[in-house]
Amino acid sequence: MKTHHVAVIGGDGTGPEVVREAIKVLDAVAPKFGFKIEDTPFDFGGDRYLRTGEVLPESAVADLRKFPAILLGAIGHPDVKPGILEKGILLRLRFEMEQYINLRPVKLYDERFCPLKDKAPEHVDFTVIRENNEGLYTGSGGFVFKGTPHEIAVQESINTRRGVERCLRYAFEVARKRREGRPWKGLTPDEVKAGKKAQLTLCGKTNVLTYAFDLWERVFHEIGERDYPDVKRDYAHVDATTMWFVKNPEWFDVIVTDNMFGDIITDLGAMIQGGMGIAAGGNINPTGTSMFEPIGGSAPKYTGKNAINPLAAICAGAMLLDHLGEAKAAAAIETAVIKTVREKLKSLAAGKMGYGTREVGDLVASMV
Repeated sequence: MKTHHVAVIGGDGTGPEVVREAIKVLDAVAPKFGFKIEDTPFDFGGDRYLRTGEVLPESAVADLRKFPAILLGAIGHPDVKPGILEKGILLRLRFEMEQYINLRPVKLYDERFCPLKDKAPEHVDFTVIRENNEGLYTGSGGFVFKGTPHEIAVQESINTRRGVERCLRYAFEVARKRREGRPWKGLTPDEVKAGKKAQLTLCGKTNVLTYAFDLWERVFHEIGERDYPDVKRDYAHVDATTMWFVKNPEWFDVIVTDNMFGDIITDLGAMIQGGMGIAAGGNINPTGTSMFEPIGGSAPKYTGKNAINPLAAICAGAMLLDHLGEAKAAAAIETAVIKTVREKLKSLAAGKMGYGTREVGDLVASMV
């Protein structure tokens, strides 16, 4: 039987609780599709930092590179100053492991949990591709006269041709695959048969950020026209994108954008798909180690209360399987999550689901 070796970082707060349920579901689905999951835990997070003063050991990146995928729970500890763990763990892993794509499916499973009027699952089904290694998150910049009335703070957005092009190519490929009806699909079989073109929307700010998004827009059209004529190209300013997410989410298929804008619009995407409890994402290195996680925080106030929603972590586990080539198993998990959401849950909010964290995990595991 084939074995997939997966690194597991439970992290902080409710992270270990939701990861436990994701592993439960992975272990349930694996034998039904002829493979095994072997998980190796790593204790990186706030507790370790408070105990040792070390955010990540020197060997951490090399150790994690031995695995094709990482399942992460959450990073963020109330007793650790904001930024220490986020930069020292999340950003370090994303950058050093060249996880240059942040992949965020935005899919509504039940209209009861959508805050938008008259929107159903067929209206909220798109994917956001966020560049994950450049932009404002590189940390380029600094202070002059810090702490004085004349203080200057500079934070620079770094955009390279290499970084922009590889992100755009990945996004074009995702759009093409969604048209072909692969997992995390957007088009219905009838739409595929009818020859509907996939659509890729570049989200930017070309009217103000005239250097960075000049580069993005030029490369977008160059490679789109030359290499992806089967994908319709579209453009939207980031402010218009947020407006249309709320008014007309059905207009979108695949969206590609830079690091900062992607960070913002994916949280809005999470809200219209039902909240952080259902939102999963992947930090992708297409040829190396990728990391999958629920996109919500560590929610320390719910730690140990069996109240947090584990579905985002379970969906992250499904994305992990899809990445490892187990598309049918990933689809089985998604189907089980949809059934659980539609038939069992009163809410997707922590403490209001009608079931506890462990019980929701049991429900999904029993349905895969």
